[in-house]
Amino acid sequence: MSQADLIEPHVEVDRVEQWRAFSLERAGYDAESAAVLAGTPEVDLHLAMSLLERGCSVPLALQILL
Repeated sequence: MSQADLIEPHVEVDRVEQWRAFSLERAGYDAESAAVLAGTPEVDLHLAMSLLERGCSVPLALQILL
């Protein structure tokens, strides 16, 4: 196994987390909250966005999701 094989999965994980954070910020989360949620793979992205769409505050959504 080469070093490239070891590095590539980590790069892909970073890309996914960045995309998740960007999506969460667009939905209304502040940058810090979006980063925490994006870095927690157990958090369902669609549920997180749906909570804000339905009028949930960010602090309450964080309590529900985390």
